Amino acid sequence: MAPSAPLSAPEIERYARHVLIPDVGMDGQRRLKNARVLVVGAGGLGSPVLMYLAAAGVGTIGVVDDDVVELSNLQRQVVHQVGDVGRLKSESAAQRLASLNPLVKVVRHDVRIDSANALEIIADYDLVLDGTDNFPTRYLLNDACVLLGKPNIWGSVYRFDGQAAVWWAKHGPCYRCVFPEPPPPALVPSCAEGGVLGVLCAAIGSVQAAEAVKLIVGIGDPLVGRLMVHDGMAQSWDVLTVRKNPLCAVCGQHPTVTELVDYQDFCAPRPPVAVTGGSVQAVAVPAMSALELSDLLLEQGGTAGVLVVDVRGSQERAIAGIPGARAIDLDEFRCGAAVSQIPFDTAVVIFCRAGIRSQEAARILIEAGHPDVRHLSGGVLAWVRDVDPSQPRY
Repeated sequence: MAPSAPLSAPEIERYARHVLIPDVGMDGQRRLKNARVLVVGAGGLGSPVLMYLAAAGVGTIGVVDDDVVELSNLQRQVVHQVGDVGRLKSESAAQRLASLNPLVKVVRHDVRIDSANALEIIADYDLVLDGTDNFPTRYLLNDACVLLGKPNIWGSVYRFDGQAAVWWAKHGPCYRCVFPEPPPPALVPSCAEGGVLGVLCAAIGSVQAAEAVKLIVGIGDPLVGRLMVHDGMAQSWDVLTVRKNPLCAVCGQHPTVTELVDYQDFCAPRPPVAVTGGSVQAVAVPAMSALELSDLLLEQGGTAGVLVVDVRGSQERAIAGIPGARAIDLDEFRCGAAVSQIPFDTAVVIFCRAGIRSQEAARILIEAGHPDVRHLSGGVLAWVRDVDPSQPRY
């Protein structure tokens, strides 16, 4: 990274504690001022990353996020405040960074980054910090950074556990080298479904920010070819060696991914198939809306004529639910124990938080021969939104 023009007296005073470090010094601080860093996601990880990069004096910080601040975000997304609820996260974050360090330029990208705009957005920056919480965007950012030759500083958090690494195909493995295929969505609950300890975001986000500073200044040993794993319960940090995969689809010797693809499709669950009359057909899962379920329950006089099954865990059920629903955890469907608990002469509607896990449970029941199974489209969140807004969202 080339250094900027000489620092002004106020800049030297602001960044004096950096300038005093021999490995950073005046030259390193000027490199930070000249750097352009893109942070994708102004959420749990993006919050500490954005604030520490701004405080460090990174000259231009891009923020990509099209989501709005929700009350449940404030437990961990510390760049936002109560008054920001309902505002665009990029707008809220930009205002907070301006109050923290007005010398830093913040560029808002109020869009959902996808295959159509990723290359154009990323091309204007020196490096990318991945603060996202979903697999399609992680694979998208990885592939875009490989194609553009940019380093990708990645982090991930879940409950008490966190991971961080620097994926940089020019010097080591990329994300696909280590994780060539996305896991089935139902097997990897999101933070919204499984929770995350708020302070864990600060631990992993600070690692990401530190890696960005090291790369910009050109010091230290970056996390290239190494995967840092943090256990917040044991308060332990482990580092695993990861290597470049010569067969990697995007950075290997004979890549098959030479342009950005449809990452929603790439990461979508592949439904089981059934053989009917010699032909292979996907097992379809009929859906029902929250309003349709509400009308059905009114017609039936409650859950007497239809079995409503909640496949979420007990912690989720304690937040919001559907009155009269029967709790049968998804794991009981997976091991086969749930099938014997469900009558086959009664209509069944299965729900979870947002509709992913319920589809898996419904498929299992359909494959077992149940004649009348549907899943609740949008899950309990749709029920709270459309039927019972008195319950909290999560």
